[in-house]
Amino acid sequence: MQVALSKGTESSDWFLYIIETQSGRLYTGITTDIQRRFSQHQQGKGAKFFRTDPPSQIRFQQRFGDRSEASKEEARIKKLTRIKKLQLIASEGDQTIQHG
Repeated sequence: MQVALSKGTESSDWFLYIIETQSGRLYTGITTDIQRRFSQHQQGKGAKFFRTDPPSQIRFQQRFGDRSEASKEEARIKKLTRIKKLQLIASEGDQTIQHG
């Protein structure tokens, strides 16, 4: 699923995302603005997960109509093994977005 990342994203749109760190670990989160959130993660703001292993790229993103649905899917994905997460990324077509 390809999602356009624009500043004009409606506040009712929520995105689930998976970020790969520099060492290859995967982090799953939700936000209303993926680019802003990725920048925050790069600056060490927010998730402690990235303080010792900086984010490298966004590997997956999916749009939801509301926070509740995005949160439910986030919880489901966070329970998956790394292999299952990689299979999800592959099944949706790798959506890698390089940063920095």
